Amino acid sequence: MSLSANRLINRPILATIHTEAFHHNLNRIRDLAPESKIWSVVKAKAYGHTLEAALKGLGSTDGFALLDIADAEWLRGRGWQGRILLLEGLFSSEEMKLAITLKCDLVVHSEKQVQWLESYQNHSNQPINIFLKLNSGMNRLGLRSDEYRTAFHRLHAAGYHLHHMTHFANADQVERSPSVGEQMECFGLATDGLDAPSSLANSAAILWHRNALGDWVRPGIMLYGVSPTGVHADIVRSELQPVMQLRSEIIDIQDIRKGDHIGYGGRYQAPEDMRIGVIACGYADGYPRQAADGTPVWVDAGDARGDGMICPIVGQVSMDMLTIDLREAPNAKIGTTVELWGNEVPVDDVAQMSGTIGYELICALATRVPVVIK
Repeated sequence: MSLSANRLINRPILATIHTEAFHHNLNRIRDLAPESKIWSVVKAKAYGHTLEAALKGLGSTDGFALLDIADAEWLRGRGWQGRILLLEGLFSSEEMKLAITLKCDLVVHSEKQVQWLESYQNHSNQPINIFLKLNSGMNRLGLRSDEYRTAFHRLHAAGYHLHHMTHFANADQVERSPSVGEQMECFGLATDGLDAPSSLANSAAILWHRNALGDWVRPGIMLYGVSPTGVHADIVRSELQPVMQLRSEIIDIQDIRKGDHIGYGGRYQAPEDMRIGVIACGYADGYPRQAADGTPVWVDAGDARGDGMICPIVGQVSMDMLTIDLREAPNAKIGTTVELWGNEVPVDDVAQMSGTIGYELICALATRVPVVIK
């Protein structure tokens, strides 16, 4: 059936979010970190998958971690009663009242945030959970070791319920410094004697550093079935499932001669007579313009078994269209369904052929692309 059937628009591109895959991936994380609670990271509108889909598919998580207080407000408005962590804490002291009303846990990573909390008069009689963030070597956010212990004591004296937190820079790259071991050593020294629960592991640490999990883990990219390293082969054994599937259709077929050029700039020259499929998807949909010749696209074989084959991109991706080599798909025709990424084509593979990472592609899905949540 055409992807555009029973829809009010004619252009056939469609993103499908599979919430059962969310549920499956969350359960895989529980298998990998059975002693830890889980913050499901849903910043950037759940990495482009929508908060609606995340709430539906990840409803059994222990908490949601995000950036924008407006997203916390949205979750509360949809009935979420579990914990919510603001990953970058407060951006101004004026947010404090709303954050407390929404019962948010707060990351604290700067002296300014410590001062805001010290001056806040809590009249709610509810405990306020603070995740104090240590800069253990990533040098992005967090208090340095000499500041950390003082901040811990100040916030403890002010009545806050404290947790230790840091973030790993290279949990997916053993040879890079600072290593997980180096950061754990820094973390141990900074928190020595300060009794509090901890939150340490991101997706890569959950997969490959089980000695660095903490009481709360913070999976992000693995929840979406995408590799922390950018290489799909690295997560095959983890049995994660892709959550987003981006599909479209062939909208035209060109029969070209040997030596003809295809697309803007004539980047690809036909080595022989060949059929070219034109697909309704381009960089205005979030597909990477820099995708090289050879980037895989799955083409439906059109049989009852749901079989298909990989056909490579040939020529420059344009705003609304891309072109593929149909020599391996002789039965493809106008209206044939294709998958740009998802179950048959890992988004990591597309990203590798485009000089980027899967994170960017799923987050960059354009708002003009219709999304269906299943």
